[in-house]
Amino acid sequence: MRYVSTRGGVAPIAFQPAVLMGLADDGGLLIPESIPDVSDRLDDWRALDYPALAFEVMRLYATDVPDEGLRTLVEATYGASYGGPVAPTVQAGPLHVLELFHGPTLAFKDVALQFLGNLFSHILGRTGRRLNILCATSGDTGSAAIYGCRGRPGIDIFILHPHGRVSPIQERQMTTVLDENVHNIAIEGIFDDCQAIVKTLASDLEFKAAASLGAVNSINWARVLAQIVYYFRACFDTCAATGADRVRFCVPTGNFGDILAAWYALRMGLPIERLILATNENDILAGFFRTGRYERGALHRTLAPAMDIQVSSNFERYLYHRVGRDAGRLRTLMQEFARSGALAIDPGPDGVVDAEFVADSCTMDDCLDTIRRWHRDHGYLLDPHTAVGVAVAARRIAARQDAGSPIVCVGTAHPAKFPDAIRRATGRDPAPHPAIDALMDRPTRCAVLPNDPEAVRRAILSALA
Repeated sequence: MRYVSTRGGVAPIAFQPAVLMGLADDGGLLIPESIPDVSDRLDDWRALDYPALAFEVMRLYATDVPDEGLRTLVEATYGASYGGPVAPTVQAGPLHVLELFHGPTLAFKDVALQFLGNLFSHILGRTGRRLNILCATSGDTGSAAIYGCRGRPGIDIFILHPHGRVSPIQERQMTTVLDENVHNIAIEGIFDDCQAIVKTLASDLEFKAAASLGAVNSINWARVLAQIVYYFRACFDTCAATGADRVRFCVPTGNFGDILAAWYALRMGLPIERLILATNENDILAGFFRTGRYERGALHRTLAPAMDIQVSSNFERYLYHRVGRDAGRLRTLMQEFARSGALAIDPGPDGVVDAEFVADSCTMDDCLDTIRRWHRDHGYLLDPHTAVGVAVAARRIAARQDAGSPIVCVGTAHPAKFPDAIRRATGRDPAPHPAIDALMDRPTRCAVLPNDPEAVRRAILSALA
């Protein structure tokens, strides 16, 4: 399997060089040249444990990693050391929740970033290279990336988060890690500014090479690949539990990475009836799938900060496929978006943008009401991001839309990470979690910088001097 850029300016490369490149050198995103069809292997995969399933999925894309090395990587990541079940699916009222918050930072990002940290160490150990990771986070990615990379030889990690715009617990999960190779930077701006700084510096090829920059954001294909696996596991488990032959996934999303992984799983032949995209008031993605127009708007600050995004970095991968893998047309669309803040494609003759997707958004009042109702009626406590997905899914169930196959909502974070939202919704604090309680008395370290790529460039060079 080789990888090409969505913008057509990078010669095809193998998996390991693609992982180290992160953002494609032409400013695009790296994607596999083809999507394997595994329809005839599904029955053989259903009974596999999580590490074995991860191996089977990943080996189709990581063809330059020897099988024995890949087996070691997935076992080291998803075996007994993971700390909890990787991706269990549980019943919660009229739907199912795929719980992805049992890793070290209690968020779905752990599933991919624990693997990516091990993968980086494998590649760097083989090549003798160093890697300096630059990452933007709206909350959970930063801590998961730090926990995946802390203390690893040959790696320094620089995490940019929007100053004052992540939850206090998310901030402490990042800033209490004092390992010498971890550098936390708070940017005086919003998440989109942090993401723009990362892309600006990664697009400066001279600086990228001199500073050995890499990426752990979902612009790195390995992140998406690791996320594909849990959709297979959840589909198999839900079909076994319900007797259904297919499922629907409802995915709360801001940066489009998680639902993109689900879309790749669908295209590989996993029996997914439909993907339900759920957003909060920052509904640029929902707007696209309703109208075909992708237009940046004013940012709304909500109780689901990881979704407070107006520019979704992974959307470019989907759009590349949507325009028939035409890199020239994709470049034109992205240039138009950079110039005007909007792009558009024509829906089909029936007015449907993409029959594989439906999309909806909810307000924070809807989100809080969903947390309250699910806790009261079903004894299940949702974090605000998962609640956005459950609110959208519940609305479709109530309206009898797509009746039939079970809906699996992706559970993105443990509710204990968002006590303010839980308190507002239920009138009480979530039960304490030892991993969070342990953070409260630890010292912190973080630099605050202006919203300026040059300030971040200087900070990186100073830290590496």
